[in-house]
Amino acid sequence: PLRREFPAEAEAIYLFSVDETEYFLIRDSFVPEGCVYKTVHALRNDGNMDSLLTFAMFTAQQLAGWYNDNVFCGTCGSRTVLGEVERSIICPKCGRIIYPRIAPAVIVGVTNGDKILLTKYRARLYSYYALIAGFTEIGESFEGTVEREVMEEAGLHVKNIRYYKSQPWGIADNILSGYFCDVDGDPTIHLDTDELKVGKWTAREDVILQPDELSLTNEMMKVFKEGREPR
Repeated sequence: PLRREFPAEAEAIYLFSVDETEYFLIRDSFVPEGCVYKTVHALRNDGNMDSLLTFAMFTAQQLAGWYNDNVFCGTCGSRTVLGEVERSIICPKCGRIIYPRIAPAVIVGVTNGDKILLTKYRARLYSYYALIAGFTEIGESFEGTVEREVMEEAGLHVKNIRYYKSQPWGIADNILSGYFCDVDGDPTIHLDTDELKVGKWTAREDVILQPDELSLTNEMMKVFKEGREPR
């Protein structure tokens, strides 16, 4: 819906622009005629938006959650206001400045020659093959996260860690960093069965990709399948 379709008094918070079109967060329960609200996951599954608008939607959800979670100051309890010179939320009473939360995480393609370690989560609705992944701890480098997560989830040592690319993932407030690495020593998988239900070495030609091409995980799986991963 367009901004003019909402009541004039409804608060509109500027989020970002895409191809010169401005997008706003409307803090109002009013639904314009002919419009319905859908969840981000439902809109993603509809498949009616291109990848740029889909990632914009993810970012909008991330920002909306941040604005809604910080209406009041977590330090003194006062009502906050929006920053005027940068994307921030400010407490006018105690002066606290709140910035959007971004949680760094890694996606790891662990390789064993012409095979890659594919996994499936145990307790999630997500049923497709994925790669080792996890959040970066305080005081930890991305490379350290790669080593720790692979050891925790698969019981493997790794070497030759090389960066692939990054991707914002607003659904979970993440910035994802993708890495490939080689198994170091014994390739026997010792799976963390509390988190994963499947962990197996898979040949390039047997890699089954996810149904959409949005995620960094799927891109890395595709790159390996086609033999284009960084060496």
